[in-house]
Amino acid sequence: MTESVWLRKDRPRREAPPLTRERIVAEAVALLDEEGTARLTMRRLAERLDTGSTTLYWHVETKDDVLELALDAIFGDVPLPVAGPDWRGDVVALMTGWRRAMLDHPWSASILGGRPLLGPNVLARTDFLYAALATTGLTGRHLAAAAYAVANYVIGSALMELGGRDGEEPAARKTAEHLALNGDRYPALAAHGHLQGDDWDAAFAQGLGYILDGLARRP
Repeated sequence: MTESVWLRKDRPRREAPPLTRERIVAEAVALLDEEGTARLTMRRLAERLDTGSTTLYWHVETKDDVLELALDAIFGDVPLPVAGPDWRGDVVALMTGWRRAMLDHPWSASILGGRPLLGPNVLARTDFLYAALATTGLTGRHLAAAAYAVANYVIGSALMELGGRDGEEPAARKTAEHLALNGDRYPALAAHGHLQGDDWDAAFAQGLGYILDGLARRP
């Protein structure tokens, strides 16, 4: 696991450079949205900012710093609900926004694993999720397990949808044809169908509902 930028002290500076971390992060998000993580390098980012790499390194030490800051920035765009008496509605609203942020920034879901998420935007929303789920009576490791189940479902659903976007209609059609031809080998799939490209939103909401139903009805 890489060291978190949020745990590292800022370097002392002899003079304030004309570049801000906020500007760096905004440009990094734009670059990632346009070209993905493979094209993100410190040199390329410096070029887009019309500055030198040395100046850039005053603000961020590594590419991992940039990715962590960019992740926190996009999660800052996820609306933070006003906590109310309906814990379930609060969780649905937060997780729907979380999923939308990952779909709007396709690079984000794939780099979440193994990366410390200690930015203020991520932590504020994770804390909200914990607080909402805690109203069901969950505490300690049980609460943590429930929060991980919900968060991992959202991340997984975004990854699956993003993976199916390229050539979505032909892929869905070929999947249906394959299942029809092999119904004897995969009878449950052949009988009940496979998720199609235009079903993602409904399937996400329904699946999240099943998870929350289970949390609400647990002994």
